[in-house]
Amino acid sequence: MPGSLEPLDVGFQIPYHFRCPISLELMRDPVTVSTGQTYDRASIESWVATGNTTCPVTRSPLTDFTLIPNHTLRRLIQDWCVANRSFGVERIPTPKQPADPALVRSLLAQLSSHSNPSHTRLSAVKRLRGLARDSDKNRSVIGSLNVREVLLSVVFSDSECDSAELKNESLALLVMFPLSESECVFVAPEPGRVAYLASLLFHASIEVRVNSAALIEIVVAGTRSLDLRAQISNVDEIFEGITGILKYPLAYPRALKVGIKALFALCLVKQNRHKAVAAGAVVALIDRLADFEKCDVERALATVELLCRVPAGCAAFAAHALTVPLLVKIILKVSERATEYAAGALLSLCSAAEQSQREAVAAGILTQLLLLVQSDCTERAKRKAQLLLKLLRDSWPEDSVANSDDFACSDVVPF
Repeated sequence: MPGSLEPLDVGFQIPYHFRCPISLELMRDPVTVSTGQTYDRASIESWVATGNTTCPVTRSPLTDFTLIPNHTLRRLIQDWCVANRSFGVERIPTPKQPADPALVRSLLAQLSSHSNPSHTRLSAVKRLRGLARDSDKNRSVIGSLNVREVLLSVVFSDSECDSAELKNESLALLVMFPLSESECVFVAPEPGRVAYLASLLFHASIEVRVNSAALIEIVVAGTRSLDLRAQISNVDEIFEGITGILKYPLAYPRALKVGIKALFALCLVKQNRHKAVAAGAVVALIDRLADFEKCDVERALATVELLCRVPAGCAAFAAHALTVPLLVKIILKVSERATEYAAGALLSLCSAAEQSQREAVAAGILTQLLLLVQSDCTERAKRKAQLLLKLLRDSWPEDSVANSDDFACSDVVPF
């Protein structure tokens, strides 16, 4: 019987009425549309978001786009999951309902009103933050209701009525949303606001410190004006605070992700890169290079290459015993971008010091570069590899080229 809930003789087979008609997967959050058909919420929302206005099954027009949770079916699916645990089926969690726009408006009104007691405003922002954490849908609803303007006014308020806790909670909510350029400009040209964020980088709470770094990164990245970017990164304490976040123990992994995003954004301002070096960014980057996730490794290596372009940065990286071996090891191991940035950093280091050339050769860079120029990597990466090969020709062992099969099949012309 097609609709049987009995697991006998079906194994992992999912009852057909538990499958979403769109994705054909087990429904996790079944909702019913105006035609009476039930779909998984994520699937029908995606269907509607692409411009469809009909029911996928009946092809009848959707008279409205209200999605009604099908609690009965969801409970049946959960019971079926429990009954089939022995087959490795995990019970679907009870989904949280999307935020009601009317509730969000009410909470924003409570938060923005200075006439409300402090605890009422604090409770409102905490509820908003909880809703925003629950789902992307909730963040979309909250973000569409002028939340950024309200939060910016609270975070940078000079009123004594706005407690530090209220500001910190508002900051935590604010960094969940992208800012427009005009909103970034609200922060960037005001020394007092930038100085306030810099001071939060040394807060006792690591969460506050990371949220401050996140907002700094959002503002710097969202500001087109080079002068405003330079003005922000010119605050000495910012680099020291960001570097401190990068050095924080791995028990709080978000610190590493936010820290490298902020440091990279700040180091795009060339004239202030020496401040990152003075703040200890070089040691932090090399010591934590193995701890980054893939996308963050690329950003970290891009930052290393940027800092290698200033004399102080190049000297600091060259002085670290692990710099060259790590960069050589990364070539062709992580991604094309990572390879390109690592090759660029090595080119700067080896151009500046013969000691770095000897370390690179000892770490096996010759084979890595020969493989690189024959790979499908970016043209920029290959060009950097060819420049490195030319630069290092005097540092190779005498028999390394003559006995290298890699070189014999390479398209690199011996020098």
